[in-house]
Amino acid sequence: MEQQLNPKSDTNKLARYILVIAAIAVVLFLVWYFVDIVAYILAAAVIAVVSQPIADRLRRLRIRQHKLPAWAVALLTVLIDWGIIALFFSLFIPLLSGKVSQLANIDLNALIGSYEAELAQLEAFVRDYFSIEREEWSLSSALIGELSTLIDWTQVNNVLTSTVSFVGSAVIAIFSVTFITFYFLKEEGLFAKMIYALTPNKYIDNIRRALSSATTLLTRYFVGILCESTLMMLIVSSILLLFGFNASDAFFSGIVVGVLNVIPYVGPWIGFAICAIASVTFTAGSWSVLAVLIIVAGAIATAQMIDNFVLQPMLYSKQVNAHPLEIFIVILIAGHVGGVLGMLLAIPSYNVIRVFAKEFLYNFKIVRELTDNL
Repeated sequence: MEQQLNPKSDTNKLARYILVIAAIAVVLFLVWYFVDIVAYILAAAVIAVVSQPIADRLRRLRIRQHKLPAWAVALLTVLIDWGIIALFFSLFIPLLSGKVSQLANIDLNALIGSYEAELAQLEAFVRDYFSIEREEWSLSSALIGELSTLIDWTQVNNVLTSTVSFVGSAVIAIFSVTFITFYFLKEEGLFAKMIYALTPNKYIDNIRRALSSATTLLTRYFVGILCESTLMMLIVSSILLLFGFNASDAFFSGIVVGVLNVIPYVGPWIGFAICAIASVTFTAGSWSVLAVLIIVAGAIATAQMIDNFVLQPMLYSKQVNAHPLEIFIVILIAGHVGGVLGMLLAIPSYNVIRVFAKEFLYNFKIVRELTDNL
């Protein structure tokens, strides 16, 4: 006998689907509407996760056989976090501001003139190859004209003013993230409890496993990245100092390489381009262009080899595997959506998404393919 249809059951199922879709739509709307608050909470959660090793050490600390209270552990951890960040910016901001000021006041004619001999050789080669008369074209004049057109030095000089304005508007965000981080550290599992409160009971176990995996992943990733970037900065800066570069130029290049190294594949190339242009500009008259490029390329290549064969195996005991093309596409999408910041956050965000997708969407073939090595 043919199975009879149950219109009432189908109607109830359709109603449940509609309610689920409506609930998801409401949640997405609230996340979009309160995006700043959501961003503060997520940032605080990530900082709390990365700071757990510090907090755990403080919890094991004994003062006259007494443990530190939870509020003291949280407060000291937050102070250590912001102390590290303040130390980094106290070293980086004066160096960056000095380079911006130096770049804003640069004399293009003097810069081009400092490489006069090399430009003359290149100009002679171009003239002979393309049969151009001397009166028709000059490489030095062309370079000065193009640089003057491409670079608005007034805007470069206003970078510091914009930075100060940005810092002023970020005070609320910094205070909010710090306050939330304090309570995440003070009350262990508070962020997880917030997620559980919004999760249906039948999915609690999935959420618990996903949060555990994501916490381990983010801790390993950010601690590893911090150590890796610091060591890369020191390696590049030390090599450039050994070759006689000015200390400020060497440390500027080191910081650029260290920061951009967190972007797989494209980061080192962007770092080399910035360092090469900056070094050629700031060392004008002291080195030839070819010598500067060889030294900078050699320093970055050496640092990359040490990173690939020594630092990464030591710092990452277990990595989340993904196909290189997969990672490259993710970085391109993140860069298109969020610029440089999006590229910096692309890999950890993508891997967290994979963790949750494996828990909730593993029945889909594409999810199984993307999370098979997770």
